[in-house]
Amino acid sequence: MTDLHLPLDRAAGRLAAQIAAGLRAAVRSGRLAAGTRLPSSRDLSRDLDVSRGVVVAAYEQLVAEGFLLSRRGDGTRVAPLARPDEPAPPRAGTERPPGSPDPSGGPSGHPSGLSPGGPPGGFHLDLWPGAPDLAAFPRGRWLTAVRAVLRTLPNEALAYPDPGGAGALRAELAGYLRRVRAAHAGAGQIVIMNGVAQGLSVLVRQLAGDGHRLLAVEDPTSDRQFPMLDAAGVRLAHVPVDSEGLDVAALARTGARAVLVTPAHQYPTGVVLSPARRAALIAWARDVDGLVLEDDYDAEFRYDREPVGCLQGVDPERVVLLGSVSKSLAPALRLGWVVAPPGVAERLRAHRSRTDLGGPVLEQYALAEFLASGTYDRHLRQMRRQYRSRRDALAEALRAHIPDAVVHGVAAGIHLYVELPPGCDERRVVTDAAKAGVAVAGAAPMWSGARSAHAPPALVLGYARLGEARLAQAAELLGTVITHRAQG
Repeated sequence: MTDLHLPLDRAAGRLAAQIAAGLRAAVRSGRLAAGTRLPSSRDLSRDLDVSRGVVVAAYEQLVAEGFLLSRRGDGTRVAPLARPDEPAPPRAGTERPPGSPDPSGGPSGHPSGLSPGGPPGGFHLDLWPGAPDLAAFPRGRWLTAVRAVLRTLPNEALAYPDPGGAGALRAELAGYLRRVRAAHAGAGQIVIMNGVAQGLSVLVRQLAGDGHRLLAVEDPTSDRQFPMLDAAGVRLAHVPVDSEGLDVAALARTGARAVLVTPAHQYPTGVVLSPARRAALIAWARDVDGLVLEDDYDAEFRYDREPVGCLQGVDPERVVLLGSVSKSLAPALRLGWVVAPPGVAERLRAHRSRTDLGGPVLEQYALAEFLASGTYDRHLRQMRRQYRSRRDALAEALRAHIPDAVVHGVAAGIHLYVELPPGCDERRVVTDAAKAGVAVAGAAPMWSGARSAHAPPALVLGYARLGEARLAQAAELLGTVITHRAQG
């Protein structure tokens, strides 16, 4: 049996996460080759002197991420698709003094949200999806970070920045994404963008310029991203989403060689891409010489278990990871990132050099300070507790006041996908709820024309901005609206 060499820091806790990280690193380094059979959970728990449940949790995490396969009668093995692939080191010359010329020279909200600023008009109870609790933005801690940056930042850093983003932020993000999202990231692979929207827009335009005129997207998906993608010059192929996530067999039939997915928490249905679909999606990308654009939407907020690692960590040459702080801190910061293969990252840097000379500097250094000091982790832990409580409160109130409604998706994120009782008129429910002072979004616009006529009526409800009592009140009003409509 292979000696796995998994050192554990028992004082640090989270032993399952430590074991998963050690095995993940062994696969990536090539020390555990594809097909290698791992010890049984019982044997490994005995070797490491931990409970069997700890090992089972680590194995399950890596199976979900696509690094391991577990079959009855065959034990647990390293997945055939897993292969060693070291993170690309920063290319020589990429860290230039601020203000020096770039030798390569050469829409507004997060695309997975419905509205950057919420619905028009004033509502007593706002369940419009897509925005975090802006009142929870850590103003005092952010101010402390900005002050620390202003005290220590050298004068030269206030010149025109590196178009790829501040080196300090890219280095901190690389470490954070490796630790929290199991990404395969080095600072040289990261380009700082003005949110996911800018990163996605530029990537899709470059794909169109390379001849990828057809982009596959999930069905349903955010209708807000359609104008941006149309403006990028691509046609869209809508691929069905079911309880396991994107239907990869249907994707293969479209003829597309690029796809935009939200595997950690699909928007709007809330499902997570299953292990089998993750493996199939990576296999598809390799078979067609394609590219997966992974919008890491809502990945920080998983409440029932550890978040599944990102797809990019399985195949960093075929997957581009996009993320931001728009949902974790605030959209107004306009801080996002793209983790891409070196060639793609260099083209993004060149684009920023030619178009806007890079993003705001002080905010980037402040976020780097947030990450380095552990403040960002503490903020996320606080928000997870708060959002979980609000999600549970809304789901419970919906069960009480609309018992025939069905809440879909996993316990994660900042929105619920709620299938309305049979016979409901979705558009009228949205309209009547607005008259009652409750802002909700209907799901119909998020489905393609081919499927919208057959999709059950549903609402997409954001719960981040309201406390538990007001969420219960909103659910009660929705129940009244639906009952009145049914009786009418």
